[in-house]
Amino acid sequence: MSRVNTVLGPIAPEELGIVAVHEHIGYGMPGSELDTRWWKSPEVRYEETVPKLRKFHEYGGGTFVDVTGICNGRDIDYYKSLSAKTGVHIVACTGFVGGDTALPFFERASVDYLMRQFVHEITVGIGDTGSRAGVIKVGVSRGGKMTELDKRIYRAAARAALATGVPILTHLAIDAENAIAIFTEEGLPLHRVLFGHADDGVNAEKTRDTWIAQQGGRVGFDTFGYETELEDPPFWARPRKERLAHFLRFLNAGHLDQALAGVDANCSPLGWPGVKGHTVNYLFEDLIPDLREAGLDEATITKLFVENPADFLTIAQP
Repeated sequence: MSRVNTVLGPIAPEELGIVAVHEHIGYGMPGSELDTRWWKSPEVRYEETVPKLRKFHEYGGGTFVDVTGICNGRDIDYYKSLSAKTGVHIVACTGFVGGDTALPFFERASVDYLMRQFVHEITVGIGDTGSRAGVIKVGVSRGGKMTELDKRIYRAAARAALATGVPILTHLAIDAENAIAIFTEEGLPLHRVLFGHADDGVNAEKTRDTWIAQQGGRVGFDTFGYETELEDPPFWARPRKERLAHFLRFLNAGHLDQALAGVDANCSPLGWPGVKGHTVNYLFEDLIPDLREAGLDEATITKLFVENPADFLTIAQP
């Protein structure tokens, strides 16, 4: 039977509903949980997060894909509680946001060791939670080129994806040539990879989004809402109309089947204040209305937020 791993157990792809595909319950750098300036009690994190997920559910949101990697504040028991309380399916990940967020223990690990770590979290569970990861996260470290550690992680992820059928999702779509070379060498079909953040304000000009799609990869436009129009925009912000036009060009180039969209929400940031005025509900409050105003019909919107994510997240037969 086709299935997707969520923190409360496997579900059928048809149960996912509208999917926010590249998000965070709470993301921070390793050690941020010890920072006295930004430390938050579990109660404060809960108070910040529950209303956002409840609103997401009220709007019609079905699934929140949390891609907070190992070492970045991933908390599966917390996710289980949030899912049960709000009715939102939460898909957790294994893997790393980037090699530069891996603690030394993992930084020194071999490809085989990393692969076995990922496979265990997908097939047995994350820690002692009993919850299985539904996606593998990989990323390019700061600097825009994959480091040797990044390459080991990508190779381990490819092998784990082949062994388990779980897909891979990337942080940034830059240096895609190296990534695709590794995935191809390992025999991983590129439709099992979502190359993320193709639209961010720092790297959009360097991202070969149409080329990635032509190679067979999926492309994520998933930093919607981080706009220069915000009161205090982050460095990766981009004008709202410019980002939307970029996405529409990609769709009009014939790549609807390979497109996914999200907002890279951070419900309760760890170790930093976050971006005021940005939540996962930008998807319903701004993005989908903008797409409708631009002329996309309901079938296309369903394709982007329901059908494409379900196809991507469904565990393939190894």
